[in-house]
Amino acid sequence: MQKNAILFILVLLLNSAVALSQGGAPVPAFEAARNTHAKECVFHSPSLHRDMHYLILLPRDYSNGHRFPVLYLLHGLYGAYKNWDTRTHLESAAAQLSFLIVTPDADDSWYTNSATKPEDRFEDYIVKDLVSEVDSKYRTIREKRARAIAGLSMGGYGAVKLALKYPELFAFAGSLSGAFNATQDLDDLKPEFRAKLLEVFGNPGSRTRKENDVFLLLKSSRDYPYFYVACGTSDFFLDTNRAITAQLAKQQILYEYHETPGGHTWEYWDSELTPLLQAVARSLRSDSTSK
Repeated sequence: MQKNAILFILVLLLNSAVALSQGGAPVPAFEAARNTHAKECVFHSPSLHRDMHYLILLPRDYSNGHRFPVLYLLHGLYGAYKNWDTRTHLESAAAQLSFLIVTPDADDSWYTNSATKPEDRFEDYIVKDLVSEVDSKYRTIREKRARAIAGLSMGGYGAVKLALKYPELFAFAGSLSGAFNATQDLDDLKPEFRAKLLEVFGNPGSRTRKENDVFLLLKSSRDYPYFYVACGTSDFFLDTNRAITAQLAKQQILYEYHETPGGHTWEYWDSELTPLLQAVARSLRSDSTSK
């Protein structure tokens, strides 16, 4: 009896260690089972002075010689460029869509040129280096009408912010669970984020915070892209998502907003990915004769 009890305890400890090594969350079954069709790429970013990675998913009809629209799909805080491909059903959701999908790596940068580390120019890396890299190496339609940007959490904030600052680049900006209060009170609401927020945006009231505050950016009238915003009803970013859509409505900017059950989880983002991609497909203008 004593020997069996000891063995039982050892098994429990081993299982606990495995759970902790996976961050307490099981890997989705499809992650290990499927064969990826996404291509891994690396290029040198002049803005960051180092090599950066991204995945690119080509449409099924890419071999026909035509040019295609592009969606830049951004990861969240503590995430990486492979997340969308390994933690959601991205490839199956995009199987019938006729545009390229690019998922770049961006560290925990908030897609912003850092206020305290001049070498971390992650905004420039996306809008200058990455767009140029993709347009030069793939058959893209190199116009605003055929370019979209979207993301989750930090990436949702980044997508909307970059679209507001560079409306000449994007026809569509999408966000799932966007952290739109990043430059405002997120330091206080989420103290675990404070160190990185201070590194990227500087102290409260800094110039970098003001220049990257999506609510302040929305005050000017420009030829903005179409905005797609979605958030789970149990998400701690729900209030700031409601606030940004209220301001979009006030400024009479075209948008759609969706609240559905869910929290700040991969299950929610996976479930909302297909509606997001369908919205991208409706908004982007392709040209089957472009070569």
